Amino acid sequence: MRDHLRPTLPEGGKARRVYLLLRDDITSGVHGPGALLPGEQRLAESYGVSRVTIRRALDALEGDGLIDRRAGSGTRVSAAPGTEAMAADVTTLIPQIVRMGQHSARLLSFSYDVPPAQVAREMGIAEGERVQTAVRVRLAEGQPFSHLTTYVPEDIAANYSEADLANTPLYQLLERSGVRVASAHQTVSATLASPDVAHALECSTGSGLLSLRRVVRDARGRVVEHLSALYRPDRFKLEMALTRVGADDARHWEPVVGDRSAEDMEDGNGGKA
Repeated sequence: MRDHLRPTLPEGGKARRVYLLLRDDITSGVHGPGALLPGEQRLAESYGVSRVTIRRALDALEGDGLIDRRAGSGTRVSAAPGTEAMAADVTTLIPQIVRMGQHSARLLSFSYDVPPAQVAREMGIAEGERVQTAVRVRLAEGQPFSHLTTYVPEDIAANYSEADLANTPLYQLLERSGVRVASAHQTVSATLASPDVAHALECSTGSGLLSLRRVVRDARGRVVEHLSALYRPDRFKLEMALTRVGADDARHWEPVVGDRSAEDMEDGNGGKA
C-alpha cells in the first residue's frame, strides 16, 4: 500500500509526463470531480504511449487519491480531488502574504546556523556569521499550501523563541523586536519539489512548485529577513489585474495598482482574468 502522505512519481519518463499532464488537468478542473476519464486505449493514443505507460500513470493518480478506478465502470475523477486554490494579487502581494500569516502553521525546524553561501551574499552578512533558520509549512483548512524557509539575523532573532515562532507570524515578531520594515525585493519563478518538500506539502517528488524569494530590509537598508517560499500551484495562485494604456501603436498592458484585488476580478465577463 502506498503511503499517501509521501506519494512518488511513476517509474519511467513517459509515465511521469502523462501523470503530470493528467494531474494538472484534474487539479485545474479540465476533468472535474466525478468526470469519467477516457479509456486506457484512448488515452494511450492521445498521449502517444503504450497502455502499460498509461496504467503506471493512473496507478500514481489513484495513489494520490485523485481518481477512482472500478472494474466495469471506468476511471472517474475523485469527488474532492483537491482544495480550491488560494489567490493572491501580484500588485498587493506583500500585504496578502502578511495576512496569510494568520493561517495555521507547522514549525518543522528551528536552529542557528551559517546560511547557504547564496543566502549570505543576498543578506550581505560576513562569512561564518550565524542566522536563525526556520522551516515552516502553512496550512489552509488543514491542507498544506506553502513551505517557508526564513533566515533572520541572529541579534534580531534573539528577541523571540522557538515557541513564539510556532504560534506567531514572523512579521509580528520582527515588529515586536523593534524592526521597522521599509522595503523588499522579491522574485517569482518555478521549481520542482525535492523529496523533503514533497513530503511536507503532501505532493509528489518532482512536482512543479511556484517559487518566491524575498529579501526584506529595514529603513537603514539592513536585511532583516530572507524568505524562500514554495507553493503548491493547485492550492495557491498569483493573479494580476491589467489595464490597457497608451495611444495607437504605443498601447500596452500595465498592472492595476490600487483598489482592485483578486476578488474584484471575478465579474460577469467569464470570471477571473
